[in-house]
Amino acid sequence: QVQFVESGGGLVHPGGSLELSCVASEKITDIGALGWFREAPGKDRRLLATITRDGDTNYEDFLKGRFIVSRDNAKNTFYLQMNNLTPDDTAVYYCKSIFPNGVWGQGTQVTVSS
Repeated sequence: QVQFVESGGGLVHPGGSLELSCVASEKITDIGALGWFREAPGKDRRLLATITRDGDTNYEDFLKGRFIVSRDNAKNTFYLQMNNLTPDDTAVYYCKSIFPNGVWGQGTQVTVSS
């Protein structure tokens, strides 16, 4: 199964931006669809956005256009650009292959605080 390593998290002030990276253990052109997820303290892990092999994207409505998913096939990397962050965005962020089904990585912590 393809594995990923997430990175790019950290501490950011409200209103700030971060770009998360998700590096795959194999060619991402073999991945039909990838999802970005997050798990906030005391809450269930939830899907945020998906991107297909063809580059089609889909976002959960609650993100209100603040997040953007992209991919770089040459680098075998997916990205999650997060803008206008709020404390409610504080969570551990994960990426995972949806099709074919993949395994969870360690995630990367994002903390939004003044």
